[in-house]
Amino acid sequence: MPIAIKLSDLLIEDAKPYAQAMHRSVPKQIEYWARLGKVAEENPDLTVQMLQDMLVSIEEVKVGNLNPYKFG
Repeated sequence: MPIAIKLSDLLIEDAKPYAQAMHRSVPKQIEYWARLGKVAEENPDLTVQMLQDMLVSIEEVKVGNLNPYKFG
């Protein structure tokens, strides 16, 4: 359920170049940062890169982009 929230102008300005570089809207970029921050707080022993890889993996599973692992 979307809701309207007020964000600082500084946060919005900080997000603009990242959003453009990652082909996201500014709100989606801020949402991504919020998700990553939440996951980082829940997993303080993992690196940001590992957390980003996990988020990408979750999205790959959602769209059915799976390859079975072959042992040996």
